[in-house]
Amino acid sequence: MKFSVFTASTPEWSPAEAAAHLGEQGWDGIEWRITDQADASVPGFWAGNRATWPMTGLEESLPNIARITEGAGLKYSGLGGYARCDNHDDVERVLAATAALGARQVRVNVLPLGNSTMGVSTPTGLPYPELFDATREHYEWVAARAAHHGVKALVELHHGTVTASASSARRLLEGLNPEHVGVIHDLGNLVIEGWESPLPALQLLGPYLAHVHVKNARWVRRNEPDRAGGAVWDSEWAPLSEGQGNLLAYFEALAEIGYDDWVTVEDFSTDLPLAERTSANLAYLRLTAALAGIPHKTDTARL
Repeated sequence: MKFSVFTASTPEWSPAEAAAHLGEQGWDGIEWRITDQADASVPGFWAGNRATWPMTGLEESLPNIARITEGAGLKYSGLGGYARCDNHDDVERVLAATAALGARQVRVNVLPLGNSTMGVSTPTGLPYPELFDATREHYEWVAARAAHHGVKALVELHHGTVTASASSARRLLEGLNPEHVGVIHDLGNLVIEGWESPLPALQLLGPYLAHVHVKNARWVRRNEPDRAGGAVWDSEWAPLSEGQGNLLAYFEALAEIGYDDWVTVEDFSTDLPLAERTSANLAYLRLTAALAGIPHKTDTARL
């Protein structure tokens, strides 16, 4: 198993600082966030994130991405793209960039639910079957273009989208070539929506399981009930060891199906300062993987 960090979770560091810190701490790889984002007076995960490469001018940034990554002794676990499957121009660009960098795989976002603001300012109101069918049609095109570039496009299990669960993602990709499309299984997102017992869910994905993200979340009860007097719960991000997803049980499920490839951390908790958080996360991941009987492929990752 190899460990990397998604730079959405390192907003205070520039790309050079992120790579240098992670390399010094002993991480195997990095997953660069690539998107045009809003400015912010204070760096944040989603706006003003200093460790993000803009989508605008991405092609001109590729030499710097390669130089910074390789200079820190890091590998790519993939690229954290935000291009949506219905934006064919941007999908083509991130697939080409993935191939040029030798990063192997990149996230290509699916459509949000009709009642979701995920990636949009106003919900579309469209019914799920219509959105699912449209996503499938677009992903057939994505799969063909990924094959052309010799890379893999990844569907992330994410709340607020048509693929919140392993079951929905498997149904979306069924019949497409798993050499060129796959799924990011994400423990933290599944705590919020789409939870299925990890072992059967991972078994269900079969050849489409391409990548693993880990973060954690917990549910917190609001002080005020709803209008009918019922309890209302909100989700919030939590440190890896303190959320409702059990990382040891998750790694044991990964071990049972024989998964020992990349695990990418995107920890959006803020209990610890960033450098302490990333260092502590690596130590916790190594311990958890060892207890689950999964060897750490440090040497392999750095060859």
